[in-house]
Amino acid sequence: MRQGSRRVKSILNYINGQFVRGKREFADVNPADGSVIAQVSEADESLVDQAVQAARKALRDEWSRLGVRDRAARLHKLADAIETRFDDFVQAEVADTGKPVALASRLDVPRAAANFRAFADLIKTVGLECFSTETPDGKNALNYAVRKPLGVIGIITPWNLPLLLLTWKVAPALACGNAVVVKPSEETPATATLLAEVMTEAGIPNGVYNVVHGFGPESAGEFLTRHPDVNAVTFTGESQTGVAIMKTVAATVKPVSFELGGKNAAIVFADCDFEDTVNGASEAVFLNTGQVCLCAERVYVERAIFSRFVEALKHKAESLTIGSPLDRATELGPLISAAHREKMLSYYRLAREEGATVVTGGGVPEFGNALDKGFYVQPTIYTGLAESARCVKEEIFGPVCHIVPFDAEEEAIAMANGTRYGLAASIWTTNLKRGHRVAQEMNVGITWVNCWFLRDLRTPFGGMGLSGIGREGGMHSLNFYSDATTDRQLFHQSDRSHGHGQVLAMACGGEGASAGRCCTCDRAVLWARH
Repeated sequence: MRQGSRRVKSILNYINGQFVRGKREFADVNPADGSVIAQVSEADESLVDQAVQAARKALRDEWSRLGVRDRAARLHKLADAIETRFDDFVQAEVADTGKPVALASRLDVPRAAANFRAFADLIKTVGLECFSTETPDGKNALNYAVRKPLGVIGIITPWNLPLLLLTWKVAPALACGNAVVVKPSEETPATATLLAEVMTEAGIPNGVYNVVHGFGPESAGEFLTRHPDVNAVTFTGESQTGVAIMKTVAATVKPVSFELGGKNAAIVFADCDFEDTVNGASEAVFLNTGQVCLCAERVYVERAIFSRFVEALKHKAESLTIGSPLDRATELGPLISAAHREKMLSYYRLAREEGATVVTGGGVPEFGNALDKGFYVQPTIYTGLAESARCVKEEIFGPVCHIVPFDAEEEAIAMANGTRYGLAASIWTTNLKRGHRVAQEMNVGITWVNCWFLRDLRTPFGGMGLSGIGREGGMHSLNFYSDATTDRQLFHQSDRSHGHGQVLAMACGGEGASAGRCCTCDRAVLWARH
């Protein structure tokens, strides 16, 4: 959609393969110019229930019964379908979030396709435990684990990386054989709905993927998390919302996976590769207008290079191109909403009240065009605050950082760990031993050394403290989205000489096994499940 367009579309709920209108609507606003780009249909409690029941039926009748390779093949087709409609996804993501089109094109949409491929490939090759034991009466037993889907997964996603984080959860959930009901952020409903359009093309049965739109308390979010037929909830967003969801699901003891807020630190040592570090720190602070849970809001710099570093990062901040998200030269777009901009400006004011020195920024840019109605702020750097200051302790979630000098490694570690959050950190040094040593001292879920935002999707991802519960990524995602149950097979001692009997008897698990015969060679097998 071209900048400033006033053409308004409808964004509907998606239930059991059909787009469904709710009783009320709310506005989807373009953060770049404040224009209403869509009216979003809000799901009431009845529609949320319909979505959950559709998911349960699809799970029971078809999806969980498909073989692993069949599910994986369809997820690959889903990734292909995203790439076929690449431009549509980019356009929807940019219009909803205001992020630069160059960023959405290189990060959000490619990663969405990659998420489906990664978990499709993983589910085909992953193994589980298998142990052979002997019973007291001399019989052999084969004990093996079986992976089963949890059921219906409630997925609640944030507005900062709506497509990337949506697919990060949907992909492993579907790979494990679950059905899902997605509640995207009310700020960014478009790409979750667009993903529904390509589900049928990829051969995903109706009801496996459902989308309900709305808000949190007393709306679609709460209706979904408290629904008795939702088997697990995964959420990315603010810590306080995570607390509210945990209280809601406590009565039914649903499994939860939470990736919450952060107040991440970067530690810069004097022996760092200075140019690479400044470039990396600039990205860590300002990428996506600072609206990434992994962004660094606290930067600790060894005193020997402190002044030089502050000046260099100031130059990077002031050289960022702020403008229309549709301009490929734009590096910094708007914040997500007017409310979030007011929050940011309130912290800018608070920093001054707390005694900060403003290195750069602290205000609102002016464009002289429609962008002045958007939700922009200047990239901002402060120094001089005490570690006890609210601006140092509280998550701000915007293009801002506070830079502090340090003299000793232990001092930097203590300050970096001086937070109730524990999501991410980055260490910048050419001393490899120091890099490993300091990384191990960070009380966070992920630490980067001489890089930032570098991800291998097989590794664990998640936070400590107020930054979340659980780990996702690779096997950690599969373990959350499935239950591992144990089966036990007993067989005669004489069957030990039967070359393939043990494996085949375990593998058939169908008519042959239940009848006490191996379905391939018809030899007698004792079979018991506990």
